[in-house]
Amino acid sequence: MMAFRGQLELVGRGAESAVLDQMIAAVRTGESRVLVVHGAPGVGKSALLAYLEDAATDLRVLRAVGVESEMELAFATLHQLCVPLLDRLNALPAPQRDALETVFGMLTGTPPDGFLVGLAVLSLLSDASTNAPVLCVVDDAQWMDRASAQVLGFVARRLLAESVALVFASRRRGQDLLGLPELEVAGLGEADAQALLDSATHTRLDRHIRDRIVAEARGNPLALLELPRERTVTQLAGGFGLLHTDTLPNRIEQSFLARIERLPEQSRLLLLIAAAEPVGDPALVWRAAERLGITPAAAIGEETEELLSFDIRVTFRHPLVRSAVYRAAQDEDRRAVHLALAEVSDPQLDPDRRAWHLASAAAEPDEFVAAELERSAGRAQARGGLAAAAAFLQRSVALTIDPARRAERAVAAADASVRAGDLDAARGLVDIAELDAPDELLRARALLVRGRIAHAAGFNSEAPPMLLAAARRLEPFDSDLARETYLLAWGAAAWGAADAESLAAISEAIKKLPAPQGNLRPIDLVLDGCALLVTEGRGTAITALRTAMTALVDLPVPDVLKWGWAACGLSPAVWDEQVMLETYSRAAEVVRAAGILTELPIYLASLGAATSLVGDFAAAAGIVTESEGIAAATGIPLAPYTTIILTAMQGKEAEASALIAATIEEAGASGQLTGVTTANWAAAVLYNGLARYDEALTAAHASTHIAQLVVSVWVLPELIEAAVRTGEDQVAHDALARLAEAAQACDTDWAQGVLARCQALLDDGDTADERYREAVERLGRTLLRPDLARAHLLYGEWLRRHSRRVDAREQLRTAYDMFVSIGMAAFAERARRELLASGEKVRKRTVEATSDELTPQERQIAVLVAEGLSNPEVGARLFLSPRTVEWHLRKVFTKLSITSRRQLRGAVPFAE
Repeated sequence: MMAFRGQLELVGRGAESAVLDQMIAAVRTGESRVLVVHGAPGVGKSALLAYLEDAATDLRVLRAVGVESEMELAFATLHQLCVPLLDRLNALPAPQRDALETVFGMLTGTPPDGFLVGLAVLSLLSDASTNAPVLCVVDDAQWMDRASAQVLGFVARRLLAESVALVFASRRRGQDLLGLPELEVAGLGEADAQALLDSATHTRLDRHIRDRIVAEARGNPLALLELPRERTVTQLAGGFGLLHTDTLPNRIEQSFLARIERLPEQSRLLLLIAAAEPVGDPALVWRAAERLGITPAAAIGEETEELLSFDIRVTFRHPLVRSAVYRAAQDEDRRAVHLALAEVSDPQLDPDRRAWHLASAAAEPDEFVAAELERSAGRAQARGGLAAAAAFLQRSVALTIDPARRAERAVAAADASVRAGDLDAARGLVDIAELDAPDELLRARALLVRGRIAHAAGFNSEAPPMLLAAARRLEPFDSDLARETYLLAWGAAAWGAADAESLAAISEAIKKLPAPQGNLRPIDLVLDGCALLVTEGRGTAITALRTAMTALVDLPVPDVLKWGWAACGLSPAVWDEQVMLETYSRAAEVVRAAGILTELPIYLASLGAATSLVGDFAAAAGIVTESEGIAAATGIPLAPYTTIILTAMQGKEAEASALIAATIEEAGASGQLTGVTTANWAAAVLYNGLARYDEALTAAHASTHIAQLVVSVWVLPELIEAAVRTGEDQVAHDALARLAEAAQACDTDWAQGVLARCQALLDDGDTADERYREAVERLGRTLLRPDLARAHLLYGEWLRRHSRRVDAREQLRTAYDMFVSIGMAAFAERARRELLASGEKVRKRTVEATSDELTPQERQIAVLVAEGLSNPEVGARLFLSPRTVEWHLRKVFTKLSITSRRQLRGAVPFAE
């Protein structure tokens, strides 16, 4: 009967089934396909999935079903999907294998980032597809647990060259599946709907009555099959009993309920056990039934079998049956069923489901159950299931009667909720913690979480003083946590929207901290440097900053992951490009290796900016590609810092201007000072390159007027150059004084070379000549090719204006050649015009691109392979499957006219 109904539900689905046929055909030829099939309950999504599985006769089919009552169990849906492939885990790189074994409870270890788990699943599917194409089907995807949804959304966005199809069926398009290819399943057309209705009724209906039923069902196949069942022949013939007020899913559910209510009590209880037991384990269901005195003979009948099927798994005819059974049950019946399921669940093999059943069975606060939930939260957090940990802890708080324990659990639940992104729940839990906290330490911890909530929500003006207060209150109890909180407060103030007064107050508080016992740790050195930078200025802070940066280069991995972001903020202040590149590269590598994609774009933005500053635009473009890929996979946007700087230095006016304007608007609205200052700095570089100095002056002014600690100093050379060219000498002198204060304490070639170049702009005669020569000499000893080229350009312009044409041509020719080589088109054109004005005949050359043939991602893959990395290693680095890497590599070989990996070293531009 059920199979017959499934076939009937495909009536009129020719277009939809054709899409599925095309998908299977594409996968058979080695392509990947992703599809989100969505539509109302009963519209036929499950029937289409069944058709798809039947058509995939030569594919390996993996299936999972989202279950509403299992949404709090981290990675539950993912585990269903991957269980048949776990014998292939040894084929994965060790970090990926460890990540999957950890989230599935097979291994105890550090909680892996969810997106490293995603890469592991991607690699697992890619490996499985080498034997036969793979079809992954996820039904009722709206009920996937959040951890599984994030991972599978990541996988869906990274599938490219694998013989894998990933199909979701969902009532609605969830956040984690947005942007994926979709197929909306609507109601049947009128003719098909009438044919289906005729097949389900046993009496001839008046045409008007039939039309009314079809119209009210809106072409929903399940409604057309199910609703007539609960009407008598008389009601159907006369059109009576057709409800108007309820929504269609509720009407279908009511139809199922009417059938359920007629069942014997033992049958209803058996259905309730199956509805509450999400795994679908027949043995578990019958063991729970036995505890409630239910026997197969008394519970199973024809009516029951039309609603529930016992096979390898216990399945309902339709998800609406499960929801109807569970929601219509009496509270005491639900609690009894959950208690029976808890009692038959193995506390060793499945402790978390047991704890969740116990929680659902609790009618009042219960310390034993609350403690079990707390332990389950710990296990979930150890597997990386932050949302599940938050859910367990939230329920634990609700079941705790002792105020002190409730406050302690509320703080933990609030912290987990912040990490899971549930800020509203976190605020409510902090309220509970502050109300019930028995001591000052717990109140201080609650205030810290409240500050982290404000910071995460973007209320940067509120977060720094809140975090400062929390740090002060934590000092007497936990000095390590207090110092970490001070650093968080300082970072929130320095890079956010807090005013200078707030930053100064935090810095003064850090200065007053008692000296730590024993040897100074990196965090102690960083805190000292941060405080002095604000309270005493760069001159006094430089020694502490240098010491801190030396320590940060070799910062232990756990500390990099905890607060390594401080290195990204401080290293530019010491004006040492070598240290800056080493620090940024290592931090990005550590975060990349840990698979923390949610934070990696922040580190890549710093590395990309630094890479642009040294003139390696090809590598910077590769970093942009990596960042954009991660943003697309995770759905986490980040201001395009590297792209803004890179396109401005390249002189791509249209592209850079659009990015600059958008970033200033968006970052300004959200209070992200770093975004605003970076965008204005990039605009100043762009317009100085284009010789539009008025516009450069306006942009540079906008950055220097914001009390941001790094970029507002870097923009000063742009301001000085633009001011000199527009005759704003006082503006130039004021900016030079600020630059000198920031740079003079740093006896590095970068600091002194840029300072000498800017001083030369405001000097005359021999002094200017000496300054320019000093700038060229010092910057020539750095890695900063663009700054050196600009020193040659400015020197050449100065020489030409002083009628020293022969000397000017030498400097301008050097500048022009460097700009073309680096890829700085606007500055190259500015140098070319100066050469022409000096009397030199110069052929206009196109600046060298990062590669004439390769896309940024292809070039990045080619460089990594040329360095000796294998396809799996490249995939792990770039969050791609090995087969996708292989697919890109074939295109690289074709474009470069080579046939082997060995030939890449000499064929890839900039590969070393």
